[in-house]
Amino acid sequence: MRSDTEVCGSIDCAGKSLDLSSPKVMGILNVTPDSFSDGGVFFERGKVSLDRVLGQAEAMTAAGASILDVGGESTRPGAAPVSEAEELDRVIPVIEAISQRFDTIVSVDSSTASVMREAVVAGAGLINDVRALRRDGALVAARDTELPVCLMHMSDEPTTMQNNPQYQDVVAEVRVFLSDRLADCVKAGIAEHLILLDPGFGFGKTAAHNYALLAHLEDIVSIGRPVLAGLSRKSMIAAEIHRNLDERLPASLALATLAAAKGARIIRAHDVKETADAMAMVAAMEREL
Repeated sequence: MRSDTEVCGSIDCAGKSLDLSSPKVMGILNVTPDSFSDGGVFFERGKVSLDRVLGQAEAMTAAGASILDVGGESTRPGAAPVSEAEELDRVIPVIEAISQRFDTIVSVDSSTASVMREAVVAGAGLINDVRALRRDGALVAARDTELPVCLMHMSDEPTTMQNNPQYQDVVAEVRVFLSDRLADCVKAGIAEHLILLDPGFGFGKTAAHNYALLAHLEDIVSIGRPVLAGLSRKSMIAAEIHRNLDERLPASLALATLAAAKGARIIRAHDVKETADAMAMVAAMEREL
């Protein structure tokens, strides 16, 4: 169950309040041609289709997404880097269009300083960085936006992160990394109450590492910042039950529910309606604790 040290208040996301007293759903909107599950879904004749994106944004918002996470660089295992110009071209028009039409918080899934800066102008309310602000200029850019930021643990880079990842104690090492990055960001001028943490399921970790992190997620929660968990459709499911991507919904919901029951406050998911229903059950249980 949730740690007493967990922070469960509201966070201001560029004027929109994110209430983390109960677990919330972050809907995934990857405007990339090569993301592992939804790559290319929002492309038409080689370009991002705003109509398709807005249709999905509307459906996710109606289904219960509190946040829409827009990313323009695939970070699946083995993914190649994308240029700064291409990432900007993909995500900025999308963030702007969603922000103008919907009241949902928009998150920018990026490690690139210029994308962070342009995203806040376009209407983003949160920065979600798989590299925990370690790319050149990212920490300063995130500080200057004054947006909340999620720091994720990733071993190595997407191109090589799944090449035999090894840890002496994955839970302890991820906890130390996130604690240290939290301290670094606070020292650099980012307000502590604006920082969220993500253990990085599937990013430089074997299936065993992922399940160890989930089993001991309260150790990450105990750092004292809200935790985001991204488990949707990931290969750790296939490692146990050998399901294809389109067959992983029940297992994804089980993992999401376990993560929320162990203290995660944001669940990043492809299947928003079903995940929102699962989170409503967790919230109902938590009211009786």
